Amino acid sequence: MADYNEKPFESELCAHLAAHGWLYSPTDHEPGAEYDRERAIIPGDVLGWLQDTQPEEFARSVKVGTSQEPAATSALLDRLCKVLDTPPEQGGGTLNVLRRGFKHVSSSFRMCQFKPATSLNPTTLADYAKVRVRVMRQVHFSTKDNRSLDLVLFVNGLPVATLELKTDFTQSVAEAIDQYKKARLPKDPGGHVQPLLGFGNRALVHFAVSNEEVWMTTRLAGDKTHFLPFNAGDGHGGKGNAPNPRGSATSYLWEKVLERDAWLTILGKFCHVETRQSRDPISGAVSKSTTLLFPRYHQWEAVTAMVAHAREHGPGQKYLIQHSAGSGKTNSIAWTAHRLARLFDEHDHKVFDTVIVVTDRTVLDDQLQVAVRQIDSADTGTSSGEGIITTVDEVEARKSGSKSQALAQALTGGKLIVVVTLQTFPFAMEAIAENKGLAGRTFAVIADEAHSSQSGATAGKIRTILSATERADLDDGGEVSVEDELAAEMTARATTPNVSFFAFTATPKAKTLELFGTPDADGIPRPFHTYTMKQAIEEEFILDVLRGYQTYDTAFQIARNVAAQGSQPDEEYDSPVEQAVEDMLVDKAAATKGLMRWVKLHPTNISQKCAIIVEHFRENVAHLLDGHAKAMVVTDSRKAAVRYKTQIDAYIAKRGYTGLGTLVAFSGSVEDTETGPGQFTESSMNPTKVGSQIASAFSGPEYKVLLVANKFQTGFDQPLLTAMYVDKRLSGVLAVQTLSRLNRTYRTPSGVRKDVTFVLDFVNDPEEIRKSFEPYYTDARLETTTDPNVVHDISAKLDQGAVFTEAQVDACVAAWVGRAGNNALAATIKPARDEFAKRYTDAVRRDDTAEIEALDQFRKDVGTFVRLYDFMSQVVDYADTQLEKRAIFLRLLERYIRPTTVTAEIDVSDVVLKKIKHTAGETQDIGLGSGAGLRGVVAAGSGKAPDPVLVAFQAVIDRLNDLFGAEFSRSQVEGFVDTLGAVLLENEALVEQARVNSRVQFLESPDLSDAVVDAVFANQHSHNAIADYIASGHADSQRVIAEIGAMLHAAVVSALPTSGTPAAAPPWSARLAELEALPAGWLDGEGAPIGRASLHAARALLAALSEFHVVLPRIYPTPTGGVQLEWHGPSPRVEVTLVDHVQEIFVLHPDGTEDTVRQSEPYATARVVAELLGGKS
Repeated sequence: MADYNEKPFESELCAHLAAHGWLYSPTDHEPGAEYDRERAIIPGDVLGWLQDTQPEEFARSVKVGTSQEPAATSALLDRLCKVLDTPPEQGGGTLNVLRRGFKHVSSSFRMCQFKPATSLNPTTLADYAKVRVRVMRQVHFSTKDNRSLDLVLFVNGLPVATLELKTDFTQSVAEAIDQYKKARLPKDPGGHVQPLLGFGNRALVHFAVSNEEVWMTTRLAGDKTHFLPFNAGDGHGGKGNAPNPRGSATSYLWEKVLERDAWLTILGKFCHVETRQSRDPISGAVSKSTTLLFPRYHQWEAVTAMVAHAREHGPGQKYLIQHSAGSGKTNSIAWTAHRLARLFDEHDHKVFDTVIVVTDRTVLDDQLQVAVRQIDSADTGTSSGEGIITTVDEVEARKSGSKSQALAQALTGGKLIVVVTLQTFPFAMEAIAENKGLAGRTFAVIADEAHSSQSGATAGKIRTILSATERADLDDGGEVSVEDELAAEMTARATTPNVSFFAFTATPKAKTLELFGTPDADGIPRPFHTYTMKQAIEEEFILDVLRGYQTYDTAFQIARNVAAQGSQPDEEYDSPVEQAVEDMLVDKAAATKGLMRWVKLHPTNISQKCAIIVEHFRENVAHLLDGHAKAMVVTDSRKAAVRYKTQIDAYIAKRGYTGLGTLVAFSGSVEDTETGPGQFTESSMNPTKVGSQIASAFSGPEYKVLLVANKFQTGFDQPLLTAMYVDKRLSGVLAVQTLSRLNRTYRTPSGVRKDVTFVLDFVNDPEEIRKSFEPYYTDARLETTTDPNVVHDISAKLDQGAVFTEAQVDACVAAWVGRAGNNALAATIKPARDEFAKRYTDAVRRDDTAEIEALDQFRKDVGTFVRLYDFMSQVVDYADTQLEKRAIFLRLLERYIRPTTVTAEIDVSDVVLKKIKHTAGETQDIGLGSGAGLRGVVAAGSGKAPDPVLVAFQAVIDRLNDLFGAEFSRSQVEGFVDTLGAVLLENEALVEQARVNSRVQFLESPDLSDAVVDAVFANQHSHNAIADYIASGHADSQRVIAEIGAMLHAAVVSALPTSGTPAAAPPWSARLAELEALPAGWLDGEGAPIGRASLHAARALLAALSEFHVVLPRIYPTPTGGVQLEWHGPSPRVEVTLVDHVQEIFVLHPDGTEDTVRQSEPYATARVVAELLGGKS
């Protein structure tokens, strides 16, 4: 027969198995190994196994050599088949019988002996050697006709797998799959049952095999049969298999997977039956389904490799498993946990006393319990496997009195697997390090990448290993991951030789790679095992979210409110001195950043984006998935989320749209006077019935859009999520994790597949997004590792700063190690702190830009040294106590030399947004290839502060207009606003309202709208188009009126009196001038000059307080360069301390209790003070 036909392929596969411990039957009717079609077993192997391993039990049921033998044998086989025919979820089926055996009359039979964990029991070793694994060719499975399967695999006479083989010379694997679907039915169309093919009752898995690919299924169901790829990957991160120079690309199936020990391990320690209750996200119907889980190839390979390595090398190792979304990490973690919990080395010593699983996903906890209960019965022979796993969460902690006590009980109580939450994990590490009862014990820590909200000490440690952007997100209610927590614990503690770490993540950061990666031949850290995003997409386990990516370009015009500069021309205004003051110099970068932030939060900007989002959703998304598709709006701050929620709801209501319910998610409370009074929270902005259950509410049909701020961007699984609207700067891991919320596959009850996603991005550059995805598309790797010498370089650079001495370092360390107390420790830091403060103060007074830059860089270098040394000391043994001393000293010094902003906060109160337009970019498919890897730290402390290019504030506005506003007519809009402003300023009643009301109150005045419309009609002849636009009642006309009203209010409160004499200075201005003139050392030789930023904040706060009619406070300087305001009323006493831009409110209540509140916005602080003192808002 030609070599390219199917039969030689079968022969070669069987020959390999026969040469490696398998029994081989070339036909299904060999004497002693005949296949019984009706029973779908090999009776000779069943009886032979029972007689070889359990002769006494067998003799009870079958009297060999007597006339009753045939009938007794038949009764025993019938009993076995009855148990096999029982549904798996009811304790029957092949898997349960192999693990637990079966009972017949007074006998209990074992049907398999899986490989024992140790060699201590010779009997179990002998029984394992007697296990009969058989491959049989051309098995005639049908009890009705003569159809046959190419190959069937048996264990002790019980069928466990079938194989249909196709050679790619003549047919593909698709034909094998089709053959299973069309001609391999558990029940024929006429109702005839085929026992070999029933779900879980005989064969557990069915393989479609060709020279190129392997696919599998555990349930045959005709055309509804769902096959999964069982391929190893093409070697370049993609689907399929790599070429094999020694033969077929699929030879791993028979050479590795079907290797005798490996195959029996899969049956004994991987396969399990899972019954799950799920709710359909569309219909809401709750259904129960039973699945037989057989590992995908990458799952089996990863778990097997980790277990083998841990067995050989013992504890103290680190493993990074980079498995993409869609890889089945939950099951991989469950399998890993159980294998490690029962792992012994070659000397029969237990490798790990306890396995700790860190996760916040209850589904993992549940699945772990189910898997361990079933799998452990194969090891112990029990029916439950109970007692080896426990969970330590908030509930258990309360029962035990504390988390530490609950963990101590779990870790010392003999539990093999302990599941802990992210919040509990640090206490577990503390117990391992400090609990004497755990001395000498070994642990495996398995970390799931699921994310959790930050809390307490956990967040405090994690801040040390996060980037500045990540720390900012954390401060705004963001989330942290188990990966970050694990890295923080590793950085905070010395290497733990009794603990091995197993980190599962789809998107490892560079620091994670360095901490947990396995060095390759070139010393570059790589994941221990990888299942790529590319392979997951190509195998259709997840969707490619970068297809259909679209950007929106923003065009806007900002103009300074002319009225705020004084609407009346004046000769003095045009003088050079006055012009210089008015056109104040500001830091260009700071001004640009301030204006951009202001524009992003501007109601007009957000309102236009809301219109784009709603209309895009209605036009392109709402009809998908049978009308059940959902969307997420990603905002960059909690305040932005509040404004988006308010305006998107208003837009939907105004247009009468239905079926577009929205929810918002953010942490804590937000105060936003632009949106409304009081505090905004999730609960206050969402419907009452939603409460805190946002995720479950969003899964219902009522809500279609979820607006988020640092929530639900990671670890959130909603398969109906089809579109994402992004108004937040994303890069790196966060970009991948956020956009990947869309990648879940789904099929509706009617059969419609989710096969398209939308991303509309208002902020990011497609190329930057592509670069963010690139490292994780195939595998994460470090192009460069962190250079350990960078620590020495920064240390030397810090010496050049001459801020501290070695003697000061030694004194500090002596106080620290000797626990000399807080005062003694502070005294050792004071000389360096004072030196830094003195030089900085002098530099500011002299306007010495170079010195200010050098000191700012010194402060940054201190932080860089501390974080880099903490990290690198876990990777490199520096053997240098002086570096460790410096780390202790500089870690303390860093707290005393906080950033000082030299330039004042950019005041955008007199800036108005004149017009804004968003233009749709082209829909793009961002191609991903083998791009650059992640980069470690190769240089640090080498940067310098950027030169503050001082430019006129007006010039910054002009530059932004030139950059973004090319499509707008500047003269047309400016002329209209100028004319309209002049008319409105002649309306005395309106001007008086503006004078005596706050801006928010003024904008709510009904007279404002009437006055604007009247002014429009009065000037319609000169500005026809814009006048018609407002007078027509256009949807956005109210927003235009509000903008004009804000401009008018600013003009009134800052306008010059008609007499031409200067307006009276505020009563507090003289006192602030006195503070501003204070020299260094004003307080008995100490006391820093009052900072410009502190004075600016004080002026802004005092101005805001005047709107609330609050009595004037006493005003004092603080020794640290701040300003303190005090109210010594009878009830209560209030103090506000302003240092730079931080505003801390201290309250002493009449009952002696104290409160401290921090704010960053003057208006918010003023509102709090007014409420405390009874002022009017």
